[in-house]
Amino acid sequence: MSDRGPNTLAVHAGEAPDPATGASAPNLVMSTTFALEEPAGFSINAFEGELPYIYTRWGNPTVRMLEEKLAALEGAEDCVTFGSGMAATSAVLFSGLKAGDHLVMSDVNYAGTAELARVTLRDYGIETTVADTTDLSAVEAAIRPETRMLWIETPANPILRLTDIAAVGGIASDQDIPLVVDSTFATPVATKPLELGADLVVHSLTKYIGGHGDALGGAVLGNRERIEPLRTDAIVHFGGVLSPFNAWLIARGAATLPIRMRAHEEGAGAVARFLENHPGVRRVNYPGLASHPQRELAKRQMANCSGTLSFQVRGDGAALARRMAKELSIIHYAVSLGHHRSLIYWIDTAALMESTFHLEGEQLARYREFAGDGVFRLSVGLEDAEDLCEDLDRVLS
Repeated sequence: MSDRGPNTLAVHAGEAPDPATGASAPNLVMSTTFALEEPAGFSINAFEGELPYIYTRWGNPTVRMLEEKLAALEGAEDCVTFGSGMAATSAVLFSGLKAGDHLVMSDVNYAGTAELARVTLRDYGIETTVADTTDLSAVEAAIRPETRMLWIETPANPILRLTDIAAVGGIASDQDIPLVVDSTFATPVATKPLELGADLVVHSLTKYIGGHGDALGGAVLGNRERIEPLRTDAIVHFGGVLSPFNAWLIARGAATLPIRMRAHEEGAGAVARFLENHPGVRRVNYPGLASHPQRELAKRQMANCSGTLSFQVRGDGAALARRMAKELSIIHYAVSLGHHRSLIYWIDTAALMESTFHLEGEQLARYREFAGDGVFRLSVGLEDAEDLCEDLDRVLS
C-alpha cells in the first residue's frame, strides 16, 4: 500500500479481513504459544528466513499487524516493536554499542534516554559525548575514531529545540556512523527521518501514535538489515516484548493518527498564541510560532508542528505548579504527552541539570535560552482550545 495516502495507510496498512470469519477489525491474538504442523527448533538461532509463529516473545500476529502499519506510515522497510519507548531505546543502544565504543547524543532529550546514556552505558564501558546538535560544528567536534552511533531527538524534550536531520545525517554519512532519530514528538505525520538521512527511527508509541494514554509501547524502524538483529536478538534475549493487547490498542490509536495530529496542531497553535500574549508568560517554545528561533527549519522538516509546547512564566514556577495541580479543571497535572486529554508538568531547570542533563557552561546557557529557570511542558489534547485557554488563564492570572 506504499502508494496510498497517509489516512488510508493509518486505517488499512497491516490489516485485512480475517480469511476464516470475515471480521473487518484486526484480531487480538493473546496466545503465548502456537501449535505447529511439524517439529521445529527450540532456539531462534535454528531458523533462517521468515520465522513461523512459535512463541509470542518471538513474534505474534497482532504485534506484527502493528509493525506493518507503522512501517507503512514511516516509509520504512521494517519495524520491530517493544514493551515501552525505553525498551526500544535500550535495544538500539545495547545492540549497536559494546565496551570501548563511543556515542554522540543530543545534549537535550527525553530524561530516561539521557540518564541511560550518561550513566548506565558508562558502567558497561561505553562512553557518551553530549552535543548541542543544532550546532553542526559541535557535532563534528564530538565525533571520535571509536564513535559508533549518533543519536538525536527532534523536537527535543522538553524545550522543543529542533535538529536539522538532513544536515546531521550528512555528517553521519560522511563518517560512516549510523544516525538514530527519536521522532516521538514529531510522529510520522510530521517528519520522515529515514527520508532525510537517518538509519533508524525510534518512537515511544505511548505518546501520539497510541494517543489515548492507555498503552505503553515502543518501536524502531529502518531497513531490514538493521531491524532484523533487533528482532532476533534484542527482542528474544532482552525480553522487552510488546503485549498483543497493547499492540491492538496502539494500532487502534494509530488508525486516527493523521486526523488527530491535525487537531493537536490546531489546538496547540491556538494555545501557544494565547500564552505568548499572556502577561504572566515570559516565553513560549512551539515550532509553529513565528517567534520560534528555528521556525524556518520547522517549515522545511515538519509537515505538522505537533501538539506539545513549553513555556516560561513570570514569577515562581514551582508555586504555580502546586496551584495548577489543585485548580486546573480540564488540563491534568500529569507527566507524559501525546494523549487525547491535555497534560501539563513543571520541569525545573536546576533540578533537571542535577538529576539528568548535567550541562555546564555554553551548553547550559543554550538550554536556559529556551527554559530559563524552568518550563511548563504542555501537551495539548483534543479539547476545545477556548476551554484550555480559559483553564490556563484562571491559574496564570
